[in-house]
Amino acid sequence: MPTIEIKGMRCGHCAASVTTALSAIDGISEVNISLEKSEATFSQSKDVPMATIKKAIASIGFEVVN
Repeated sequence: MPTIEIKGMRCGHCAASVTTALSAIDGISEVNISLEKSEATFSQSKDVPMATIKKAIASIGFEVVN
């Protein structure tokens, strides 16, 4: 499962927003958020460009660190 570090997540609402944004991307499923590590892990059924993931996260006010 790919893991990305996300800057700015602090609460359950943040985690829910990131989960929704990532789940809306075609090819991404099973999103899991760790607020403690500021990370999201997810499954991919097809290759999703990192630029697509970064754009989705940025659109809700967060930033992909790696």
